[in-house]
Amino acid sequence: MRAQAALGRFLIRGNRKYLYDQVVAGLDGVDTTTYPVLSGLARTGPTTATRLAAAVGLDRTATTRYATRLETAGMLRRVPDPDDGRSTTLELTPRGDAAVAAARRILATIFDEIMAGWSDPDAERFVTALERLVATLEDRHTGEARPRASSSDME
Repeated sequence: MRAQAALGRFLIRGNRKYLYDQVVAGLDGVDTTTYPVLSGLARTGPTTATRLAAAVGLDRTATTRYATRLETAGMLRRVPDPDDGRSTTLELTPRGDAAVAAARRILATIFDEIMAGWSDPDAERFVTALERLVATLEDRHTGEARPRASSSDME
């Protein structure tokens, strides 16, 4: 199946590493191992290390280790969990927010360059289909239904 083969090629470690290397190249205090934790925390908002680990696909120990490195770099802070006084919540600092914004600008530039030769309709169809694919994958592993693009949205 073409889609399976293309997705497999996109997800190989070398492609992810290339993108991560490009994204973190100018970010002090962030590297390819800590970037998924920083980016994940930006997506989830304040959360525990356990919940963040599940969201980014790392074990809790690695997530905690990378969070400590990001905390030392001033990118995140630990605060008491309002729901459980025995636990802490991770949240981005203003420096962390700025690093995420910079990383997103870099990533947007990379994809703009990659898709520069695409027509606007082709790019829009690709993004719509990708959003639909991601929503379906999320539904399968979280059990939560999300709004999807209809087939008429893809035309």
